[in-house]
Amino acid sequence: MAISNCFIGCNKEFKNANIAVLGLPFDGTCSYRPGSRFAPNAIREASYGLETYSPVFDMDIDEDLYICDIGDVEVPFGDTKKALDIMYNKAKSLLPKKIFSIGGEHLVTLPVFQAVHEKYPDIFLIHFDAHADLRDDYLGDKLSHATVIRRVSEIIRLDKIFQYGIRSGTKEEYNLIKSNNTLNRPLSEIKKIIGNNPVYLTIDLDVLDPSIFPGTGTPEPGGFAYMQLIDFIKELGNMNIVGCDVVELSPHYDTSGVSTIVAAKVIRELFFVISQKSI
Repeated sequence: MAISNCFIGCNKEFKNANIAVLGLPFDGTCSYRPGSRFAPNAIREASYGLETYSPVFDMDIDEDLYICDIGDVEVPFGDTKKALDIMYNKAKSLLPKKIFSIGGEHLVTLPVFQAVHEKYPDIFLIHFDAHADLRDDYLGDKLSHATVIRRVSEIIRLDKIFQYGIRSGTKEEYNLIKSNNTLNRPLSEIKKIIGNNPVYLTIDLDVLDPSIFPGTGTPEPGGFAYMQLIDFIKELGNMNIVGCDVVELSPHYDTSGVSTIVAAKVIRELFFVISQKSI
C-alpha cells in the first residue's frame, strides 16, 4: 500500500515496489541523549525540501525507482525484547523486497538483519559509524545500541563485517577490530572478498562529523564530511545490497533542522545506490 505520510517519491504500490521503506521509531536502550524515536517522521517531512531527482546519480525517484514507504512499526517502550520481536516479524513479512529501515537507535539493525540473514545466509555487513558497537554488554545488558554489531557478529562472524569511520570504542572493542581486521579496509579489497554475495548496509549517521550533523545522541568529533560519505557509498553501487538502514538522528538536538535534512538527503542518495543491482 501507499501512504500519504511517506518519504518523497516513495508512494508506489507495495506489490510493484522492489524497495520497502520501514520506520523503526525505537530508542529504548539509549544511554546518553534520547530522541531518535522521532527521526522517521521528521525525516519524511524534511524530505519534501528535496527534489526527487539526484544530480549525483542522474536518476529520479519518481521516474526511475519503485519504492513503497509502508510507514512505522508500532513498538512498545520498556520491553526491548518484545519491540525487537515486532520489528523482526515485520521485516520478515516484507521479504524478498529490499528493506530500507529508518531508525531509531542502532539496535534496530539487529532484528531486520536477523530476518534478512534467514533469507540470505551468505550475507556480509558493511557498517558506517563513529562507534564500534562491539561491546559484549553495556551496563549488564546484551541488547543495546552499544552491542548491536557484536550481536550481529554472533550471527555471521566478525570476518564478514567491514567497518568505516569508527573513532570511538573500548580497548576490548579495538582489540576485536585489530584481530579481525574489520576497520577501513580498501573497498577494492572487500569487493573481491564479497563478490556477488548479499550485503547488508548499516549507516549510523554519527559517522558524520558533528559540525555537519549535531543532531544525534552521541556526537563524536573527527567524522566524515557529507560528500566524503556520499562518494564512499557511491562505490558500493555495484554490490548486491539486499538490506539497508540509516539510524541515530535525534532531530530535536539540532533546532536548525540541518541534521534532519542531511539525513533525508543521505537516504535519497542511498535509494539510488541500493537499486543499482537487483537481487
